[in-house]
Amino acid sequence: MNVSSKTQMHYRVCNLCEAMCGLEIEHNGKEILSIKGDEKDPFSKGSICPKGAVIGDMYNDPDRLRKPLKKTDNSFVEIDWVEAFDIVGKRLNAIRTQHGNDAIGLYFGNPTVHNYGAMMYVAALKKAIRSKNNFSATSMDQLPHHFTSHFMFGNGMIMPIPDINRTEYMIIMGANPSASNGSIMSAAGVQKRLRDIQQRGGKYIVIDPRLTETAKSADEHLFIQPGTDVYFLLAMLHIIVKKKKYDVKHIQSYITGLEDILLMASSYTPEKVSQITGIAVNDITRITQEYLSKEKAVLYGRMGVSTQSHGGLCHWLINLINILTGHFDKEGGAMFTNPAVPVVGNKKGHKPYARWKSRVSGLPEFQGELPVSVMVEEMVTKGKGQIKAMITHAGNPVLSSPNGDRLDMALGGLDFMVSIDIYLNETTKHADIILPPTTGLEIDHYDLIFNSFAVSNNAKFSEALFPPKNGQLHDWQIFKALTKRLSKKKLSWLFRISTPKLWLKLALLNGPYGNFSNVKRLFTGLTLRKIKKSVHGLDLGPLIPMFPKLLKTKDQKINLAPKLFMDQLETLYAEFTTKNQELLENEFRLIGRRHLRSNNSWMHNAEKLVSGKNRCTMMMNTFDAERLRLKNNEEVTVKSEVGEIRIPVEVTKNMMSGVVSIPHGFGHHKNGIKLKVAEAHAGVSVNDITDHNRIDTLTGNAAFSGQIVSIVK
Repeated sequence: MNVSSKTQMHYRVCNLCEAMCGLEIEHNGKEILSIKGDEKDPFSKGSICPKGAVIGDMYNDPDRLRKPLKKTDNSFVEIDWVEAFDIVGKRLNAIRTQHGNDAIGLYFGNPTVHNYGAMMYVAALKKAIRSKNNFSATSMDQLPHHFTSHFMFGNGMIMPIPDINRTEYMIIMGANPSASNGSIMSAAGVQKRLRDIQQRGGKYIVIDPRLTETAKSADEHLFIQPGTDVYFLLAMLHIIVKKKKYDVKHIQSYITGLEDILLMASSYTPEKVSQITGIAVNDITRITQEYLSKEKAVLYGRMGVSTQSHGGLCHWLINLINILTGHFDKEGGAMFTNPAVPVVGNKKGHKPYARWKSRVSGLPEFQGELPVSVMVEEMVTKGKGQIKAMITHAGNPVLSSPNGDRLDMALGGLDFMVSIDIYLNETTKHADIILPPTTGLEIDHYDLIFNSFAVSNNAKFSEALFPPKNGQLHDWQIFKALTKRLSKKKLSWLFRISTPKLWLKLALLNGPYGNFSNVKRLFTGLTLRKIKKSVHGLDLGPLIPMFPKLLKTKDQKINLAPKLFMDQLETLYAEFTTKNQELLENEFRLIGRRHLRSNNSWMHNAEKLVSGKNRCTMMMNTFDAERLRLKNNEEVTVKSEVGEIRIPVEVTKNMMSGVVSIPHGFGHHKNGIKLKVAEAHAGVSVNDITDHNRIDTLTGNAAFSGQIVSIVK
């Protein structure tokens, strides 16, 4: 890019969340003059949220690290890259030689998947280390989606996406796309897409313990007791089977397990389920019938459904209901993207499950990772395989993982730690070496993952706006340097000369729209050059039917009744037939929440995003507040079995009685942190009171939602 004082326009995809909004950035080669939504972007059509509008603030943040840091007795000092890499290589190799490969643990945060360069090289780094102790934010977020997809469709990345652009009836459970911009449903401008459902004569319903931002605009909202979504779904299935409203003729040849499915929901009548969920019998029956009556309908569940004790069963049932009712792989139902760069390989019958188990609790791995819930015990429990060193990338698990204080102490006891991060935060303060990569406007970008979850097929490549300064390195360059120092085998010449752009070029050529995928498109297929030339992005068309060719199961059939899930139903039935746990007068069920201006903890140092009204509050129903004689903004103590926090009350009619809500990602108050803006708006970490022992036993995902806490005035 030529640097001049002349005003120029730069177009790129915002990589701060899943929405993939196109940005139009006005600049003069040195400074950003304005940022707004790119109205010519065929996917986002001008949509932008507060996060995208301040992407330049993160680039210019004076607290952002730009040179490697080395920990001293009292603080950190800057060192050069060669010294930093040499220290990391020497220390990690010595620990591995003495204690074995598993003595090195790895943790990857959510921003990793928003960086195509990092995604291109993370596998090589893992392969070089060869540790079984791999962790990521996946097992605190969307693991039940992947788990269910693997056992039903043969690959954890074959995940159904609501065809929101064409549906006539949408049931949204435990999701707030108006705040998240869509999740496992990349949908820039999602509020307009929801309004469009209504404008074409359709309807969307939200089922959630909170009247969320999405629910306020919905045609209908129903409160549901946290953690009981699985029973509501079973009641839907009960009605569908009892009334024989299932129709699988069009997919009969590629499904198995139908007979088992038709028997399993007989006990979950709307009458019994109503008592547990708090949803009236008539509403359960009516909503199911409305859903069945629509040709274009879809059932969708997300974060609140994933992060509960039966998250895996919930997502399995959501898939089952969409499949059995003919709302699967069809226009307006649950469909699958056909991205320009496929993330689903051709291998069939792959078994990335229980190839090893965690050393202490014996929880199985999935897709090469262990659940985050076992990370601390693997650090503090002595013996062969104990984690002695950690590598973290773009994550702050001290604030994001359950029982964060416990992890805070465990990280302090490691022999060595290296963090790849742009901030000195609550997690990276424990690192012996911090390696700060470039960020945002300094990197090329192509959405590898979220184009695979998009509500339409599209492609867009973003060139870097500004070049790295003072020898800064990209994430992928850091990964390559660490791989070189940690690999026990000689690296291939292709790896040594490779770049993310090179891998992307090859992937596009071999993708479904590429030159090599079809002889007829040998000279007309999609290439990186063509994508780059279309600066606003390319529309590759709406979602299309992808089954059965997308299936990767060994028998090329959808497994409706995987044994693991059917076995878990027995545990669920035992809970269903016992009396609900009675709550004391000051006890409540806890749920989380997200705000449009927030995305975990990693944007809390942007003044424009955190200023204004305090958003780190505990929402409580008006009736409950009156019962406990609590006033708005009054500070209370919230206690659980693992800790306690003090937080102001936000009295509102938007909460279900008996439920409280505290946001995720706050708590910038740990000693040694120097992020000025974040500290000024610190709040408290809800994960100081979330219980690491609460997991979905089927998938291993953290069960944040529905935990019982007590409120003390």
